[in-house]
Amino acid sequence: MNWGTELWDQYDNLASHTQRGIEFLDKYGNFVRDRCTIEQEYAAKLRRLVKNYQPKKKEEDDNEFTSYQAFKNVLKEIGDLAGQREVVAESLQIQVSNAITLLSKNLREERKKTLTEGSNLTQNLTAQVLALDRAKKNYEKAYRDSEKALENYQRADADLNLSRAEVEKQRHNMTIKSQQSDDAKNEYANQLQKTNKLQQQHYESALPDVFNRLQEIDEKRTRGLKEFIKGAADAESSVAPIIARCLEGVVIAAESIDEKEDSHKAVEKYQSGFLPPGDIPFEDLSKMDPDLSNHSQYHSATNVNNHMTHRGTIGANKLKKRTGIFGIFSSNKKLLEACITVKNTLSTDGMKEDYSDLPPNQRRKKLTSKINELKHKIVQETAAHDGLMKMKSVYEANSLLGDPMSVEGQLNESAHKLEKLKVELRKYQQYLEQANSVQIAQHSPQSHRNLQNGQRMSRHSNGSGENEDGDDQPDDAGSLSSSSASPESGLGTSHTSLPGSGQGSANDQVMNEDMYYEAEPLQALGTCKALYPFDATSEGSIPMSENEELQVIELDQGDGWTRVRRCTGPNGWEEGFVPTSYIESTLYA
Repeated sequence: MNWGTELWDQYDNLASHTQRGIEFLDKYGNFVRDRCTIEQEYAAKLRRLVKNYQPKKKEEDDNEFTSYQAFKNVLKEIGDLAGQREVVAESLQIQVSNAITLLSKNLREERKKTLTEGSNLTQNLTAQVLALDRAKKNYEKAYRDSEKALENYQRADADLNLSRAEVEKQRHNMTIKSQQSDDAKNEYANQLQKTNKLQQQHYESALPDVFNRLQEIDEKRTRGLKEFIKGAADAESSVAPIIARCLEGVVIAAESIDEKEDSHKAVEKYQSGFLPPGDIPFEDLSKMDPDLSNHSQYHSATNVNNHMTHRGTIGANKLKKRTGIFGIFSSNKKLLEACITVKNTLSTDGMKEDYSDLPPNQRRKKLTSKINELKHKIVQETAAHDGLMKMKSVYEANSLLGDPMSVEGQLNESAHKLEKLKVELRKYQQYLEQANSVQIAQHSPQSHRNLQNGQRMSRHSNGSGENEDGDDQPDDAGSLSSSSASPESGLGTSHTSLPGSGQGSANDQVMNEDMYYEAEPLQALGTCKALYPFDATSEGSIPMSENEELQVIELDQGDGWTRVRRCTGPNGWEEGFVPTSYIESTLYA
């Protein structure tokens, strides 16, 4: 079936139908463009989402957990998914939207040309019909005039009163009108034949051709719409395998999460290396030293304003100079300044250079990581130095290639940097060896001192040392210069082998011990609260119960111990060391 045969008299409807079809194609084109915009916005929002949820630099330490790694992989897959949505949008834009625009333009031009031709054909037929009507009217008028002239002639010829001249005039008029009538009749017949021929051609061939072309235009539009819809589906189905792989990657990332492995890594990351506190000893008040009962309780009246609470180790920005133990060095200001300088040496990340303010396990991990980093830098710098050496040898062999002295400065700088890295590597290796050697000793505040002296010493409140045989004697000089974790020495791990300390005389040692254990109590630096109960199983330490309030009189020097005072003891006040990780400290402003 074709429009030229079936719809020969529906010119206006066909013109309207083809116009609505092209407008519908434009409507689908607008739909595709809007979908492209949505796909692009969706992809952009997905990328922005991935960017916003990328792990921050401060969260890098958590990336070792499988759950964090899985989430990073999910973000990567979502980013790839966003890329595929962009591919879909681009394909829709190029293969569908632009093609629709071009087809719509061509269809409009063809329709306009076809309708113009149909309009011309219709106008020609209409003009011919009008000409036929005029010829028919002229023929009718001429025929009536001829009949009237014939009637007038017959009446004049029958009238005997009229002259011959009058009769001849009527005859001549009749002849003229009769000729005019014949001419009009012939013209009418001619126009009728011409009109019928044109009308037959118009409705049988010319106008059907126009309608068939309109049909082709409409079918082309319909066929194009079909291909465009399929093309839009193909644009998305072409990336469907990649999207499926992205989703498979998300599933694989989810399956890679191992809760047991994360728990194990959490233990490795946060394990301090300290032993849990032992049983709390029973304190028999009847056997306490009566001399200590006369001491009055000492409370600091300093207002606590703008203080900071620290859990475990006190931050480096709150470190204060010790007031009690460093009194023994008042005669040697340079040595005191050297001790403070060593104490305040911090790394670039705000921690101590040897990471001694961290728990043992964490310290060893930090040191190991730092050593590996330095080794990597040494390998890189060595390769650069070797390259400069080869360049210099080539220049020396052929001076045309370059001046050997031009790389001399770079060689010196590289050698200096390499030597500096090696020195720093040896330093951190020593720190690691020290951390490994004191791994077990850190559980006791007196263990290092006992290992250095070679015998077990106990300290009385009057400052004298007593060996296992019960004889009182002052500590030897090595206890101050080599003890790295003894709380009684007043020095932390950073005070090992103080420069210029020497061995000293026995009298000086006794005097120093007496100055350290003078009766006047040290000024409180703040207060602390026991987070866990602690059983003082080693000398120099004191027990504490959970949530007990104590005074801080000496800060942690990196050995993991803080010196505190109990003001409500049986003897008025009691001093000793407790693990820093067992307390929460609040320093006075």
